[in-house]
Amino acid sequence: MNSGKYIFSQLLDFVNRYEFEKIVKKYNGNYRVRELNCWNQFIQLFFGQLTNLNSLRDICLCLKAHNNKLYHLGIKNYVSHTTLSRANEKRDWQIFSDFGNHLIELVRPLYKSSEIPNLSIDNELYALDSTTISCSINLLTWAEGKYSRGAVKMHTLLDLRGSIPSYILVTDGKYHDSNVLDQIIPEPDAIYIMDKAYVDFKALYRINTFESYFVTRAKSSLKYTIIEQNFNIDESTGLRADKIIELTIAKSKKLYPEKLRLIEYYDADKNNYLVFMTNNFDVTALEVSYIYKNRWQIETFFKWIKQNLVIKKLWGHSQNAVKIHIWTAICTYLIVAYVKKVVESELSIYQIMQILSISAFDKTPVGELLGNFQNNQNINEQQYNIFDN
Repeated sequence: MNSGKYIFSQLLDFVNRYEFEKIVKKYNGNYRVRELNCWNQFIQLFFGQLTNLNSLRDICLCLKAHNNKLYHLGIKNYVSHTTLSRANEKRDWQIFSDFGNHLIELVRPLYKSSEIPNLSIDNELYALDSTTISCSINLLTWAEGKYSRGAVKMHTLLDLRGSIPSYILVTDGKYHDSNVLDQIIPEPDAIYIMDKAYVDFKALYRINTFESYFVTRAKSSLKYTIIEQNFNIDESTGLRADKIIELTIAKSKKLYPEKLRLIEYYDADKNNYLVFMTNNFDVTALEVSYIYKNRWQIETFFKWIKQNLVIKKLWGHSQNAVKIHIWTAICTYLIVAYVKKVVESELSIYQIMQILSISAFDKTPVGELLGNFQNNQNINEQQYNIFDN
């Protein structure tokens, strides 16, 4: 008989419990707790994410059915769904947020050598965007969205080298995207890629003062004067113009008094004319276009987590419970990304998630389980290729 450890237990060996308990102690998370401490709460939620269970009731049902295996899984004991739900309502969500940020610091360096398509620059590249999770306004009264509907937003700053999130903020649906720029401390020489929703000249100038760069789409209402223009461009590449400008509207110029650069690009495949705005005068105009093109990675990231993690169906109604749920999902993604690098698997994160989701009670060594396959993706998996690094 195989006396090895279950796959789920092996995965927990990759999780630094000491760091988790330090965070729990910081927030006094286990104060007057008898039945379900923070660690067991986390690993039961982690189990639900890994096995793609739709509710807390499903998690508790599955764990109860395997009651004789829980000790070997690393779980102290199963609890009722009301106990787990109560823990999600009352435990401080920052415990899970801080642990997620610890995992981010652990995982990001492992993907630093990942290449970015069509670019050879050394700058850190981040894509900033948000995704909306629809919900019932009657159940989540705090999560107001547009048109009197319920919505939760997950604002994400994604490191494009490896598609690892470096910052996450969970808000209600009415929180404006550009407000997130005030929460982020820009890194010198880093490039932040955003769409039109983030065109806030005060926030963009703040990025500039940190000696960081941004690449975004210019709004059609932008008023400016041309200071200098490069006429030596190759239109066969799609480029149409490369200009240095100054804003002319008094309010905008007061908020952003420095020069800006406008790149005009024609996308023949989609018959789309694009105008990019940046404060980076060092890279070529074509590189600016390629930088913005890589913003699609964050769209793919959002699509990926909604399809492969339990995000769209929330496990609680309070703001605290929702934040714990989303941060647990992100922790699951980061743990899988970490395991991929540690065991040196050639499989994509998508493929690893598919295997682990049905292997929690298997006893094969995890390195062997994830190392016996060739990374041959079919057509349906091509959309996940940013997670292959």
